[in-house]
Amino acid sequence: MLWNYWDNLRGLSLLAAILLGNFAGVLHGQDWPQWRGPNRDGVWHETGIVEKLPEGQLPHVWSVEIGPGYCGPTVANGRVYVMDRQPKDRDATERIHCLDAKTGNSLWVVEYQANYRISYTAGPRASVTIDEGRAYCVGAMGHFHCLNAETGEVLWKLDLENKYEIKMPIWGIAASPLIYDNLVIQQVCGADNACMVAFDKVTGTEVWRSLNEQGAYSSPIIIEQDSKHVLICWTGDSLSGLDPKTGTVYWSHPFPPSRMPIGIGDPVLSGERLFVSSFYDGSLMVRVPKDSTTSEVIWRAVGVDEKNTKSLHAMIGTSIVQDDLVYGVDSYGEFRCLDASTGERLWEDRTAVPRARWATIHMVRQADRVWMFNERGELMITKFSRDGLKILSRSKLIEPTIEQLGQRGGVCWSHPAFAQKSIFARNDKQIVRVSLEADPPQSDK
Repeated sequence: MLWNYWDNLRGLSLLAAILLGNFAGVLHGQDWPQWRGPNRDGVWHETGIVEKLPEGQLPHVWSVEIGPGYCGPTVANGRVYVMDRQPKDRDATERIHCLDAKTGNSLWVVEYQANYRISYTAGPRASVTIDEGRAYCVGAMGHFHCLNAETGEVLWKLDLENKYEIKMPIWGIAASPLIYDNLVIQQVCGADNACMVAFDKVTGTEVWRSLNEQGAYSSPIIIEQDSKHVLICWTGDSLSGLDPKTGTVYWSHPFPPSRMPIGIGDPVLSGERLFVSSFYDGSLMVRVPKDSTTSEVIWRAVGVDEKNTKSLHAMIGTSIVQDDLVYGVDSYGEFRCLDASTGERLWEDRTAVPRARWATIHMVRQADRVWMFNERGELMITKFSRDGLKILSRSKLIEPTIEQLGQRGGVCWSHPAFAQKSIFARNDKQIVRVSLEADPPQSDK
């Protein structure tokens, strides 16, 4: 397992650790087995990727019809996993798809009843997590399945809404499952101290529960403090650091919602800085020292409202923090750069996505570039710094569709997967693969 692997590295020499770390990055870079990539940090490790995109529509290696859903695809062991709602019975049935990554052919489908009582009913939100031959899948109403990733056989399943008396967030369950050692950790949003719950990943048995708080939509991540792994959870009420083995709270900062819980993007770590940003409630930067399991607020910035923002009021996409700077998409699509030490806005750019409420861009770092996928279905190769944003290349990847949002001709809000030197993206009608390989092999004819 990844976290055991890093524990073992501590006993090696510095040189060996660097070599092994680089080797691991190469191995993991071939797949995209969970939300936001191998390490859940929005970094694409592959090389041999194109420097420029062709103008116009990018050619699809394959395109497969699916139903609506916000769930971003994941890719592992030659397979693609994605969830949707059954178009012919969309008020009652969620589906889990497994496709052949090379051809797009369907390998198996698992479907189950899921009566929606939430707003924005396009379909499941959370990405499928793949680990040791198992697929962990969470639907919008809390149907939690552990499947054999190769065959689709149900290994165990839980109805989280009934088991944990969920106070259902208005947009349903959205956090993607996180594997840690022998556990699968989920933001359940349950009552009785069950906002965060860890299950035995093989049996589905509850191991611990923690935080008597409102649930939200952000997926948890793991960081390291004081030579310990710390589970970072952004709930509807706080940003907290927990012991991932027991659920014990190391530290917590209240972050109560002014209107409703709406934290969607992941917490972002850079050095000793941890950053989150919310549509209504602005941004919070916390110091998480490497030598102790403590934390302190560095700054908090909140505007007058979601239209008159200060610093950054992000909505769906996860921000980037690097080189003492924060980059993120504000409430109406304004791409902004902040000073990470103070939250002061350094610049704003409005060319990456048209201005609109909740306008979205998903960002993935690769080499010295950032790939942007915006809600208009455009893929961009970009670079940015303290001096501004440079869009180096821009093409159409996939068309917006209206089930996720009926406004402005529809949107593409699902996070794509970057794997096998390709991008895998979906809208409400299809999932596609586009090759981004610099020198694709020539076919024999």
